[in-house]
Amino acid sequence: MAKTSTTTQGLRAAIERSGYYPALVAEAVEAAVGGEPVRSYLVHQETTFDQNEVRRHVTVLVLTGNRFIVSHTDEQAADTTSPTPYATTSTESVKLGRISSIVVSRVVANPESYKPGTLPREIVLTIGWGAVSRLDLEPAACGDPNCEADHGYTGSSTADDLSLRVSEAGDGPETVRQALTFAQALSEATADPTN
Repeated sequence: MAKTSTTTQGLRAAIERSGYYPALVAEAVEAAVGGEPVRSYLVHQETTFDQNEVRRHVTVLVLTGNRFIVSHTDEQAADTTSPTPYATTSTESVKLGRISSIVVSRVVANPESYKPGTLPREIVLTIGWGAVSRLDLEPAACGDPNCEADHGYTGSSTADDLSLRVSEAGDGPETVRQALTFAQALSEATADPTN
């Protein structure tokens, strides 16, 4: 990772600000990025409750000139496989040409008085590249209420590789702004016919 780039320095600072195993997360992300300049990024920390445990998770999204990189890091409590707590981190690198959809869902308060440029209360960023699909099936039926024939199943397949929710209340306005900036940069990069 080029240490002189302002965007790269901002990414490293955002990882450190998250406070979530920054050395581990940064090393994984830097290894995945390699020498490519960082065009845009988003660091999102999420805390979840799993029965009686609090678990933390951080997702780092990075856009380079040719790739979209996703890094996930989770912490795990000691268990039968490890006598001490541990963390798992993974990175996935996707060529920009493989990204098939980018969905940005915005939630705004008082839409009747919305002014352009107002920050949404929350956004959900969903990105699909064909690695994971969700298949929703239900029994098929016909219009005849007396029909007892088996009509098989009907359903839909949805690309569901990554879905990330960022809210002003939970993450702060700067994270919402950064998520919108990242989504726009990714949309522009995937629209480029050379990618």
